[in-house]
Amino acid sequence: VSLTSWLVHSDHREWLRHNLTQVLTFALPAIRSEGGFHYQGADGAPLPGRPPQLFLTARMAATAAQGVARGIPGSGELLDHAMASLRGFHVDREHGGWLTQPGTTTRKSAYDHVHVGLAAARAHAIGHPDAAELIAQVREVVDAHFWQDATGTIAESFAADWTDQEAYYGANAHMHTVEAFLELGWATGAAEWHQRALRIAERVINQAARQQHWLIPEHFSSNWDVLLEYNADEPMHPFRPFGATPGHALEWTRFLLDLERSPMVSADWLTEAADALTRRALDGCWALDGRPGLVYTTDWDGRPVATARLHWPVCEGIQAAAGLRAVTGDEHWEQWYRRLWDHAARYFIDERGAWRNELAEDLTEGGDLWPGRPDVYHCGGALAGSLEVGDRMRASSSS
Repeated sequence: VSLTSWLVHSDHREWLRHNLTQVLTFALPAIRSEGGFHYQGADGAPLPGRPPQLFLTARMAATAAQGVARGIPGSGELLDHAMASLRGFHVDREHGGWLTQPGTTTRKSAYDHVHVGLAAARAHAIGHPDAAELIAQVREVVDAHFWQDATGTIAESFAADWTDQEAYYGANAHMHTVEAFLELGWATGAAEWHQRALRIAERVINQAARQQHWLIPEHFSSNWDVLLEYNADEPMHPFRPFGATPGHALEWTRFLLDLERSPMVSADWLTEAADALTRRALDGCWALDGRPGLVYTTDWDGRPVATARLHWPVCEGIQAAAGLRAVTGDEHWEQWYRRLWDHAARYFIDERGAWRNELAEDLTEGGDLWPGRPDVYHCGGALAGSLEVGDRMRASSSS
């Protein structure tokens, strides 16, 4: 039976817009007068002992910009505050770049800094007056410290004064670098951003993930040797867990499909890899431990390791399924798109439209890995991203 995609259905699209509004409304009390954003608990109040973090400020800007593009009240206030924080509160005026946690000597990471690029690009896309200057600052920092043209990769982290480069490369930071470079390319029209993104994707996905049967190696040595046993004794690490992370495969799919539609680069493996990654992550990892949903990590034989249920893999699965549905027309992805939204509505979205960040073993709200509700980037992205894919499908069908 041929399905009419939810992605173009007016009632579903209205539901997406309504829920995006609720997500951004929930985030408004996170605005911190001193700069940055409070780390919110389930009730929306600030959690004690959780200082503002650079990547969360940048993600708030990126998500708020999507709200501004949709005309959602309150999103402009979130964006203005986030941009002011990225141009003031988080700036390292002594050494350059940005401070992960102002007032501390935390290392400067690519993960944090490329999120500033994502924020600047998204803000530029909706015409924010401070965006062009922030993009120029990002370009300066990326070129001076992070981009490594010889290998087509980025440095992982440095001490606060840009010394002591870390002898490690992580797929997570490279994944978000691809995202930021894609958005910077769309915003500025500079092809070099997309060319760099493709070089990273070639190494991490077309080489490393393909060789590992579409389970993505997350950790590499300073010589780019795969470290399959990295953090084997720390399977619940919030950024560098042992094993493969199905949610990251779904996130990479989103960026591979963006590279595929870019007029600035060309590669014949992108859609194939996106399809393979998503099949391995959804068809292969759903309910892997007997409970509905996606586990946090698996071992290299595809068996569950960390069985925490986090909201963000579901959000990324939604976007991966939407993108593949639009590109391939395969109703397999329509079925996954609907199933993932049903799962989110059943377990993750509360009565206010705010998202539970993590589920406990009994599938009620938990918080062992990421307590509270600090981040609207993934859920906002699932909502706004679904609308954007639907926009492209509607435009294509009418042309």
